[in-house]
Amino acid sequence: MAERFILALDQGTTSSRAILVDHAGRPRATAQREFAQQYPSPGHVTHDPEAIWSSQLDVAHEVLATAGIDAAQIAAIGVTNQRETTVVWERATGRPVADAIVWQSRITAPFCEELRAAGHEPGIRAKTGLPVDAYFSGPKLRHILREGDGLLERAERGELAFGTVDSFLVWRLSGGRRHVTDVSNASRTLLFDIHRLDWDDGLLALMDVPRAVLPGVVPSSGVVGETDPALFGRPIPIAGIAGDQQAATFGQVCVRPGQAKVTYGTGAFLLANTGERPVVSSNGLLTTVLWRLGDGATAYALEGSVFIAGAAVQWLRDGLHAFERSSEVERLAASVEDAGGVYVVPAFVGLGAPYWDPWARGAILGLTRGTGLAEIARATIDSIAYQVGDVLDAMTSDTGSRIETLRADGGAAANDALLAFQADVLGVAVERPVVTETTALGAAYLAGLAVGFWDDVAELEATWALDRRFEPTMGATERERLVRGWHRAVERTRGWAAPDPG
Repeated sequence: MAERFILALDQGTTSSRAILVDHAGRPRATAQREFAQQYPSPGHVTHDPEAIWSSQLDVAHEVLATAGIDAAQIAAIGVTNQRETTVVWERATGRPVADAIVWQSRITAPFCEELRAAGHEPGIRAKTGLPVDAYFSGPKLRHILREGDGLLERAERGELAFGTVDSFLVWRLSGGRRHVTDVSNASRTLLFDIHRLDWDDGLLALMDVPRAVLPGVVPSSGVVGETDPALFGRPIPIAGIAGDQQAATFGQVCVRPGQAKVTYGTGAFLLANTGERPVVSSNGLLTTVLWRLGDGATAYALEGSVFIAGAAVQWLRDGLHAFERSSEVERLAASVEDAGGVYVVPAFVGLGAPYWDPWARGAILGLTRGTGLAEIARATIDSIAYQVGDVLDAMTSDTGSRIETLRADGGAAANDALLAFQADVLGVAVERPVVTETTALGAAYLAGLAVGFWDDVAELEATWALDRRFEPTMGATERERLVRGWHRAVERTRGWAAPDPG
């Protein structure tokens, strides 16, 4: 009998990937394709939804061809996606009516400020677990419907469909037969009550969003439909959906309360499993849905979202031309002993948790005549660790207990210097698994559980394997000195781009 696999579709902010995962939880083949980023105005980021779809479909076909297998050997497809990015399309044709507004975009910051000024934030946070911020999908959806000629009226008539990227992909994969999203993605919209697990009419009214445009909400693990036979030659079950950070948490098998992971991607995202109880944050963190497995209980998490992590390295590459390939940053940063008192605050699109300042902007501080590209590169890498440290401090305050070990994944997890400095800044051990493609792995696990490819979560826990553990070596006095300097630097970036009241 031919070996079978799970096909994970990992649709990210800058690229689409497809990964074949075997029963041992190991990637057997991978394909990846970048697509264009669009910056229509300062702080605004968009994508062409057709570029998202074509790149994702292309890598799905490529990975099957590379592995030399056909669709009959795919037990199920799992989908994971850049969260909050908002797409609106016509139900009749599947054609997008506007470019997707990317999670990084700050275009809706003025509307979010209006909501806060009107006193709506406490009520919204109580239902959604989220602050009022341009990061989330609801304000983006409102913007698309109001900016396009006649779009709001068409949405009210049921002619349009809204979705985060997972929903758009499932629509296309199913040939327009399924308009759904899972609980993890729904929880990132500012439109979803995470306690009742349903869209909320009061929130819809605040955002001026008609219910007719919304997808159905399904579990993260469960068969929701199948692919159009024309795409792969035969139908394949679509059985797992989760936002990228929830998928990465599942891929790290952080399935028990108190377990936590950090993913270094375009941004950096630290999630701590809080079990079946949503923990309310008093320190600027998000209370979010992790996943729901079939008809089982819903798991929740505390999350801290750092907007710019790997994207800061891309800035060094593309903006400062410090090197040709992002992988060269480790060598450049390692050419100096430390950052020489330099701090880079990469607040290119504002600051995320725990600050939530859409008006902050990036800065380099502490420059001297002796500062070179190496120090700036080192400070840029250090900034990723400092931002994650801010999030972990907030989590400790919210939960009353400190995480003892942090599991790390994502592209920058290959950078030993970053993980060593991360352990030093946190004062806790950081563990890197053998398989760092945990976002795709989590999507595969969710889909595989739904179709019996794996029996249960315990079987998944047995697949997790340690590559390297980084123990903190820095003394407390030095750690505190460096972190104090970081906080001084952050304060100098706060509110920089705020509208001039004069």
